[in-house]
Amino acid sequence: MKFIIKHQERYSRGELILRTIFGWLYMALPHGFLLFFAGLWSLVLLFFAFWAVLFTGKYPKSFFQYQVGLCHWTTRLNARMYNLSDGYPPFGLKKTDDAIELEIPYPEKLSRGILILRVLFGWLYILIPHGFMLFFRWIATAVVIFIAWFIVLFTGRYPLSMHEFVTGTLRWGMRLNIYLCFMTDEYPPFTGK
Repeated sequence: MKFIIKHQERYSRGELILRTIFGWLYMALPHGFLLFFAGLWSLVLLFFAFWAVLFTGKYPKSFFQYQVGLCHWTTRLNARMYNLSDGYPPFGLKKTDDAIELEIPYPEKLSRGILILRVLFGWLYILIPHGFMLFFRWIATAVVIFIAWFIVLFTGRYPLSMHEFVTGTLRWGMRLNIYLCFMTDEYPPFTGK
């Protein structure tokens, strides 16, 4: 998987303040409303994809493309809400964004054994260790976002190391998400790199 949120040379202080005060209204609310329904459909497709992988060893390509489009959309929104990128995120599953690079390769064959293992014991070997680590990583990410907000406000620059840390947290979460949604057999690493 390739997951990059491009670091900008300069960030808009005006957009930063506008997103902080009204971002929930003009960005999170309309995108969140549509993403709620797109997410419900995603769950329906995930249910059918489970059975398709179980019986055929393949994830239906159109279902996979829908899930990847949903990942793109949420990443575009998250990049703006966490102040990693300026601009307004486009709506839709097929839209592109110059600030975001997300590539999730289509698996030609998926393991039925790993699928069953995920369903029966995923909580034990996926959610507990990754959930534990990501809990503390998200606390650190919230602190980094808070500090970076003031740095961007006063300097117009987002420190590269802070940007990479927040992007790494989102990357880790995305890897976990695609593994849990049966889109890959590759176990997600315990890192944001």
